[in-house]
Amino acid sequence: MTKTITNDQIDALVQRALDEDLGSGDITTRNILDENFIWTAEVLAKESLTLCGTEIFRRVFSILDSSCTFPGPCFRDGESVSSGEVIMKIRGKSIALLEGERTALNILQKLSGIATLTRKFVERARPVTILDTRKTTAGLRIFEKYAVKCGGGENHRFGLFDAVMIKDNHIKAAGSITAAVGRIRKKLNQKKTIEVETTNLHEVEEALSAGVDIIMLDNMPTEMILHSVKLIDHKVKIEVSGSISLERLDELAGTGIDYVSVGALTHSAPAVDISMNFLNNKA
Repeated sequence: MTKTITNDQIDALVQRALDEDLGSGDITTRNILDENFIWTAEVLAKESLTLCGTEIFRRVFSILDSSCTFPGPCFRDGESVSSGEVIMKIRGKSIALLEGERTALNILQKLSGIATLTRKFVERARPVTILDTRKTTAGLRIFEKYAVKCGGGENHRFGLFDAVMIKDNHIKAAGSITAAVGRIRKKLNQKKTIEVETTNLHEVEEALSAGVDIIMLDNMPTEMILHSVKLIDHKVKIEVSGSISLERLDELAGTGIDYVSVGALTHSAPAVDISMNFLNNKA
């Protein structure tokens, strides 16, 4: 489960993004428009999508113009939006709307892209649970994992500090799965869920004997996954990982596994197409 996103974290993200894009100000906009002009713009979905990032989007404009308002109904994070639907409207100083447009859209399109791709995986994988990974954009992990939740997925560990995951290099360094698990149990004073990555049936057997809580079947062909599921026989939870495509979920969904973790949700989700357009209602 990802941490709760705080207003301070949103403000920090927005301020970094605005500083990067604006610098000393938009020299085009500020030399064309009067700062007192008030305009209304609409945010339009140009493809069907699952929405994520609306609070961050609004905060961009609220920072640039504290008098900015958002009239009318607005879709909420996690909701499905059809192509051609208006996500929200914004009314504020024209300079603020134009200076914040790209920053706000970049964030909304990226996070909605993650939520949209996650929703596709979730619907295809049922009854298997879709998990994200740590393959996130540096500095944006909490937002990207929030987007996965908006798409109906679940969060794996947030970082290296909140769950035990014994992977291939840990096993090599320790000498075996048994040795790695033993060291964890000896040195940790509190009970922690232990997950171990396995790549073959021998490792699955060793992980079972070591009494771990979750066994990850990494990059295994489907036939080996089926053998592993039979071997594990509901004794522990099973996670499958490794280059998982939407198409492969059709065969994985019926294997008896519990989870599929998908790095592509955060590292390869395409941004969705959303536009922001001025309406002809200057006041």
